[in-house]
Amino acid sequence: MKKVALVGNVGTDFRDDFRAVMRRHGVEVINTGTTARTTGFSIMNDERGGRTLQLISDAGRIPLRRVWSDCRDTRFLVLGPVFHEIDIPEIASLIESSHSRVFLDPQGLIRRLGKDGQVEHSCEREQLKELVSLVDIVKPNGLEAQVISGLQNHVESAKKLVEWGADTAIVTLGAGGSVVHDGSVCFHVPAFETVAVDPTGAGEFYAGAFLAEFSRTGDLRSACFYASAAASIMVETRRPDFPLTDAEVRRRALLIGQIREA
Repeated sequence: MKKVALVGNVGTDFRDDFRAVMRRHGVEVINTGTTARTTGFSIMNDERGGRTLQLISDAGRIPLRRVWSDCRDTRFLVLGPVFHEIDIPEIASLIESSHSRVFLDPQGLIRRLGKDGQVEHSCEREQLKELVSLVDIVKPNGLEAQVISGLQNHVESAKKLVEWGADTAIVTLGAGGSVVHDGSVCFHVPAFETVAVDPTGAGEFYAGAFLAEFSRTGDLRSACFYASAAASIMVETRRPDFPLTDAEVRRRALLIGQIREA
């Protein structure tokens, strides 16, 4: 496995356990956290697939310039904030000095603190537009794509993000699969049909699986099938550790491809 590192603000409440888990998986940890508590949310999922988040704790901004030398020349650079850990103008200026292929999951950049700590969604569209223009792949979910682009149609949202400058836009839709646009073609990736017990973290899991396969093959379509398959396994349990094999992911990815071709 190639070297993988994770940069983030982890509080003392989770620091030792987090390092132990990452070490077990061979992931280097660059912890810039200085607070007692790690950023966390209370999450309520409804029967329609929606969810409500309430902010419990905020570990603050990552000092990007302090760690940039460890990040800028990686093969892939993944930006996946959950609540404004990164400053948009700052990361935009730093990306311009990077040789990495940049993958952006924008969820934490469009979250705002509303009444009673409840998380609401809005964005400074021109700032997001500039950042999207600098990344290779952007992966919002359906709601995030609407907030960022201002468009209700998921296909049009994906096209807009590519129009802004991203090479590829992937809009994930939960049980609805995902919509992918790479500037020339737009296609739908079905979700693997399963019983979702807890979708929390499915987007991050999709991103990780996508990049693992994309780094191996360079094939966008097969990487999306693989990511969709992997996410389907993750949502079947509430445990952070669960049975996951490459063979099972590939079995499901093959079926997803067959569904799409049918």
